Amino acid sequence: MPASCRTVHFTALLAPLVLSACGQHPLVGALWRSEGWHHGRAEAGTFWYRGVYRRYRALSPRAHDPWHPLRDALPNPSLTPGALNPAVTQANIHETICVRGYSRAIRPPENYTERLKRAQIRKYGYRDRWLRDYEEDHEVPLEAGGSPTSPENLWPEPYDVAGGWGAHAKDRLENRLNHLVCRGRLSLAAAQHAIATNWIAAYRRYLKHTP
Repeated sequence: MPASCRTVHFTALLAPLVLSACGQHPLVGALWRSEGWHHGRAEAGTFWYRGVYRRYRALSPRAHDPWHPLRDALPNPSLTPGALNPAVTQANIHETICVRGYSRAIRPPENYTERLKRAQIRKYGYRDRWLRDYEEDHEVPLEAGGSPTSPENLWPEPYDVAGGWGAHAKDRLENRLNHLVCRGRLSLAAAQHAIATNWIAAYRRYLKHTP
């Protein structure tokens, strides 16, 4: 082997990866060390290069990465514009959305939402295809008079989004808006408009903090 050639060994829990370079790779001679995997993803790691430990992130060969950038927190309006439930009006909120158990009673079956989730994940172009990393969520929530079954009101919302703006944060906003509407402090139409337009902005307005 020529003197200019070196071999760099990558160690991980699944299998070792070997990178060979002949004087071309900038990290020739570096020692890599994986520090743990989560869902097939290297959460953290270091490599030793020129007398300094440096941080890195890497994916295993069969990884899925549930993390999403902030732009994925909002639905694509061309794919999920939102849809309302015509059975819910301002006049009958105390017979519909303000009744305990109402949302559960009209929620579509899982076999329907799971098929839709699988198809929509592909349409949205998400790299991560693991169904468990998404909530098939109603853009206009059921407790704010959203359509329970329209594909235009359902979308695969990621759980793990930068800044904490994932599905669990939106759930908290939905509960808050329902509370305000049912207490007469916010109109049904205003709640629907706020969450359908930009739920992150609505979260900041009505919950007064960030996740």
